[in-house]
Amino acid sequence: MAQEIIIPRLGWSMEEGTFVAWLKNDGDFVKRGDPLFELEGEKATQEIEAVDEGILRIPLTGPKPGSIHKVGTIIGYLVGAGESPPEFANHSQQVKPAVLNTSGPPVASPSVRQLARKVGVDLSQVKGTGSRGRILQEDIEYAKANLSGECSGTVIPVLSGSDNQRSFIASPRARRLASILGVDWKLLIGSGAGGRVRECDVKAASATLAHGTTPAGVGQRIPISKRRRLIAQRLLISRQQTVPVTINTRVDATNLVNIRNKFKSMNGINSIPSFQDIITKLVAEVLKEHSMVAGRWEEDAIVLPAHNELHIGMAVDTEDGLMVPVIRNVAGITLRELAVQSKSLVQQARAGKITAAQMQGGVFTITNLGAFGIDFFTPVINFPEAAILGLGAIKSEPFFLDDGLMVPRLQLALSLTFDHRVIDGAPAARFLQSLGSAIANLELKENFC
Repeated sequence: MAQEIIIPRLGWSMEEGTFVAWLKNDGDFVKRGDPLFELEGEKATQEIEAVDEGILRIPLTGPKPGSIHKVGTIIGYLVGAGESPPEFANHSQQVKPAVLNTSGPPVASPSVRQLARKVGVDLSQVKGTGSRGRILQEDIEYAKANLSGECSGTVIPVLSGSDNQRSFIASPRARRLASILGVDWKLLIGSGAGGRVRECDVKAASATLAHGTTPAGVGQRIPISKRRRLIAQRLLISRQQTVPVTINTRVDATNLVNIRNKFKSMNGINSIPSFQDIITKLVAEVLKEHSMVAGRWEEDAIVLPAHNELHIGMAVDTEDGLMVPVIRNVAGITLRELAVQSKSLVQQARAGKITAAQMQGGVFTITNLGAFGIDFFTPVINFPEAAILGLGAIKSEPFFLDDGLMVPRLQLALSLTFDHRVIDGAPAARFLQSLGSAIANLELKENFC
């Protein structure tokens, strides 16, 4: 019996994915566990393995690279020898242009016939889009544009300050095509009578935006990518589903800097721990005593992780947007092992090779803007986690000793955003206080390294 190949859900909020490529050819025999195709979803591209075995059959109407499909969509089949796959329904929308019409005399109003004579369009060669095939004014305009080459990329999307130039009138054909291509026709200056937006205007605008052409009066228009839209959705969910509060503090970073310098001077270390690596390890130790900070809000309970499941996310800036790969069981690995893992995850994320599984299961996230000279900021909680730690810059600042003497001291800025539903202000402050103490009193111990 034919086994369906479907678009899987790669993340908790994923509703659709972008098909990247088949990794097997039509007619290949596929074993269970073989990489079958690549799918992009939840900010990562992942190889999808076969869950059954059989001969791969890809319908002619199957997915194309770059096409977007909802979770659960059937894209192919695995069949037995001599077995035929079920018919694959093609649900894709197609735009039918005005084409030659030779079935019967054309139906058009006198004004439309007059317009056709004026612009030199043969009505017998136009397919009407009105009721019962009636030829409308926009059909004549469309046919004229096809003959003369009008609207070929000359349409100007108007984004601001030009409302007086817009008629907010568009033909039914233009509205339909705009809906399919994702173009807001109300932002276009139409080339039809009275500024009417025609189908060719929509096509030209779509081509203009697709090739990155800058509209007149606009510095730049950057199309929103699927990945950026996903990031925006997750950030919005975080703000809607949490009660975020941010607290800040400065801690003595002298020992932190000294210990990292010791690592840099050691021989035979493949990956020198970064400041963030060291702090990540300390965070896991402190979370053991302040487990509420790593909890998460569920319908009927606050769920706390076990000590061996302190998986900590690290925010990584990539060309495609922010990604948060997760380091597993931070409390159970050494600092050197952590440094190797974090370096590998960063490389994979920036190369676009990180998988959805590598970005799931985190209980706490750390984000770092210190390299940009930023001190305090307001990190956004990586929902459904309950807290996120922001690392600021390490700077030499005046510090007063107990006897009143002022000395220079390295200081690290920390910002903790927490979900007030899960954690109250005092417990959050105690966590940050404990972390600051751990950083200030850091020692190079055997079980730590």
